[in-house]
Amino acid sequence: MSFMRRRSILAAALAAPLATAGAVGALQSPAQAATWYSTDRWGKWTDGAFTVNNHVWGSGVGAQSIWANSYSNWGVWADHPNTGGVKSYPHVSYQLGRDVWNMGNVSANTDVTVPTGSNLAYCTTYDVWGNGHDHEIMIWTQWHGAVGPIGSYVTDVNLGGQNWALYQGSNGANAVYSFLARNHTTNTWVDITAHAQWLVANGRMPRVTIGEIAFGFEITSSAGGRDFNCNSYSLWT
Repeated sequence: MSFMRRRSILAAALAAPLATAGAVGALQSPAQAATWYSTDRWGKWTDGAFTVNNHVWGSGVGAQSIWANSYSNWGVWADHPNTGGVKSYPHVSYQLGRDVWNMGNVSANTDVTVPTGSNLAYCTTYDVWGNGHDHEIMIWTQWHGAVGPIGSYVTDVNLGGQNWALYQGSNGANAVYSFLARNHTTNTWVDITAHAQWLVANGRMPRVTIGEIAFGFEITSSAGGRDFNCNSYSLWT
């Protein structure tokens, strides 16, 4: 078992009681007891090899604040208007830096609490980058409201024991490959290596170096202010 795996499991175990026992209080005012808090749209906080990012980057954005106790336990409060276009991608990131064919058995497990109802549009997703920012692999585990992937539907594929719908296209700056879960879940395990290597083996993506691996919430609208919480996150590399 690698050091990173031991550290991830320990962090998740320590964060779980807080997320469970204090769920209501955490959703109302998590920043009061958080280790780190920021309202800066580009705010970031480093925890070991991981970085937690507020990352409010779209146009026509509203207010967004972020808090974290660790890379494994963090969340945001976002109040973005009910208009089109992605407003933000609050996330936790890790730099892998390995060739796709030699990236090892990279996988992750997450547990999140997300809002439901009207005036909401978002997805919970991994964002995996190849060759810098030339190739973007998105893995959507669940979503809500008027959101959709870039490009066109390609095929269905079973990876890591789960069924995914693959879409492929371009955002004008880089190629985008989006795997959308056929079964939405807020508590899931994802085989990241399987997704990346499937694209190369099937001629969809060239052989690349996998760099940044991110996980978070891509928020289009959250009018009135909503909470998005990452209760636990473990990354095995």
